[in-house]
Amino acid sequence: MRTFSLLKGMPVYSRNGELLGEVCDICIGEEGKVTDLLLQVKGIIGKKLRLPVSSISSYGEDGIMVEDLDRHSKYQETEGEYTMHHGQSLSRKAAMTPDGEQLGLLDDVYFLEKEGKIVGYELTDGFFSDITEGKRVIRTLEPPNIGKDAIILSAMNQRGGQIHDEMPELSKQGPW
Repeated sequence: MRTFSLLKGMPVYSRNGELLGEVCDICIGEEGKVTDLLLQVKGIIGKKLRLPVSSISSYGEDGIMVEDLDRHSKYQETEGEYTMHHGQSLSRKAAMTPDGEQLGLLDDVYFLEKEGKIVGYELTDGFFSDITEGKRVIRTLEPPNIGKDAIILSAMNQRGGQIHDEMPELSKQGPW
């Protein structure tokens, strides 16, 4: 399981040792899956590449390895696709339950590396609240409903947000 915040800035290499770029964002489809990584390519004109999650052969602590170089393409915004910081940004968007309870603001996502399925959403209530109460992680198996102003999450489990809670991330137990 990975989070976007752990991938951001990580270098991506081909199997022959060529640096393709650094992760700068993720693309999230309407079905609630991470479909692609966005790479910032070094150069005079910094361009962004879209790299499908399915083309990644391994995630390491210091870099990501790609098997198939032919699978990347130039990044363009796509209708019905979201990112954390580019295009239709989800970062800091209000997260709500279907019952109208505000959960917080989206800060990060937890996803399964191989298939890109998002299994958790890290939420914040702001800097001071994060320090005193901690961030919350909402675990969900259903894709969210993403609207113009809010993300509707069917929360099945919540971790964190309590002073005594030492586990600010998802449990590795579950149906995934």
